[in-house]
Parts: sequence; C-alpha cells; structure tokens
Amino acid sequence: MEILVWAGAAVSLIGLFGLIWCILRVWGARRAKLGEDAMRKVLQKVLPVNTGALFLSVIGLMMVVIGILLQ
Repeated sequence: MEILVWAGAAVSLIGLFGLIWCILRVWGARRAKLGEDAMRKVLQKVLPVNTGALFLSVIGLMMVVIGILLQ
C-alpha cells in the first residue's frame, strides 16, 4: 500500500501544479488589464484546466488516505 500513498502524492502534486498554473495565468491576465471580452476568453480557457487540476488533487489525496488506512 506504500505504492498507493506515493502514487497519490504524485497525482496530488500534479493537480497542485495545475492549480498554480491557473492562478498565474489569470493573475497575468488581470495585470495586463485586458478588456472584458479578452478576459472572458482567458477565463473560459482556464476553467476546464482548473476543474481538472482540482479533480486530480482530490483523487490524489483520496489515494493517500486509502493507502494509509489499508496499511
């Protein structure tokens, strides 16, 4: 079950990096003072990545908890 814990930690880190990327992307768009339409396009592109990264983080944390409980 140790493999499950480490695999979960890796999946969770991938999700965390995705969330950080989303934050930096939107932050950069805000600093560029884009217009409403341009900002909307940026947010529409970031939203699926943000949702997927959050999903990966949650699945990874679940894997870690299950691996710890099964040890």
